[in-house]
Amino acid sequence: MNRSEWQKSSFSEAASNCVEVRALEGLIELRESDEGEVIVCTTRLKFDAFLQGAKAGEFDHLTTNP
Repeated sequence: MNRSEWQKSSFSEAASNCVEVRALEGLIELRESDEGEVIVCTTRLKFDAFLQGAKAGEFDHLTTNP
């Protein structure tokens, strides 16, 4: 299996206070950096739809910086 490296946002703090993602053979895995276990595995299509919504501001009400 060809696993890519975990990535986190450049907006994340230097400490382990972030969500990380990686691509895995057509899927996307998410984990919390301080936990290490995969918490979500989804398709690229579903992840793309989520990212489009995030870029459009649809989830801004869920952040600490609305």
